[in-house]
Amino acid sequence: MSTAHISADAGDFAPDVLMPGDPYRARNMAAQLLDDARVVSDVRGIQAYTGTHAGRPLSVMASGMGSPSATIYATELVREFGVRRIVRVGTAGGITSRVGLRDVVVATAAHTDSAMTASRIPGVHFSHTPSFAMAARAVAADTAAARDGRVHAGAVFTSDHFYLDRPDLNTALAAHGTLAIEMESAALYAVAAAEDAEALTVVTISDHLLTREELTSDDRAQSFQDALEVALAALAD
Repeated sequence: MSTAHISADAGDFAPDVLMPGDPYRARNMAAQLLDDARVVSDVRGIQAYTGTHAGRPLSVMASGMGSPSATIYATELVREFGVRRIVRVGTAGGITSRVGLRDVVVATAAHTDSAMTASRIPGVHFSHTPSFAMAARAVAADTAAARDGRVHAGAVFTSDHFYLDRPDLNTALAAHGTLAIEMESAALYAVAAAEDAEALTVVTISDHLLTREELTSDDRAQSFQDALEVALAALAD
């Protein structure tokens, strides 16, 4: 059953997977959430964990950074290991005054300029959308962040280029309702569509391109609780 990137056996993964980008963040999530957590895969420094949360099976595995890495792991999880739902829990850069540092964004769409989408269905501008049911539960979740008005639903932009400075593009995207920029959601949504699975992205605003504010690495590690509560609500059907 093992693949080139996942060293697990049949039944090792739960149907639901939380997927941060950072392997250390995945380890911390597993330690916080999972009862009887066990390592089910350890290839290329990407460990995967399975246990139970609130009496239900749950797995946690990192995606690495960027669309190619997320596509590989999401495809293999769904196609080879029976995973049905994946929630990306990561970070994003805010590009509009509608969101602030540490706010949570539920990505109801993911725009992208990635060539990966252009090659998936040539000649078509593919629309990247999440599971409606999961997004609806996430947006409706009664969490402390939601009560404070810090949970937002809207589109994100998935970019392949982390350091490229494109202020005009950011302005145009924000003017069309885009809330943040990140690097994996469009790929994850495309995999879910192609493999008949469900996916959702819930991200924390870790830096802001308008205000130039940003969280430190330690702050990022400590600022996931709000997004994590929203992500778990999305899986609580």
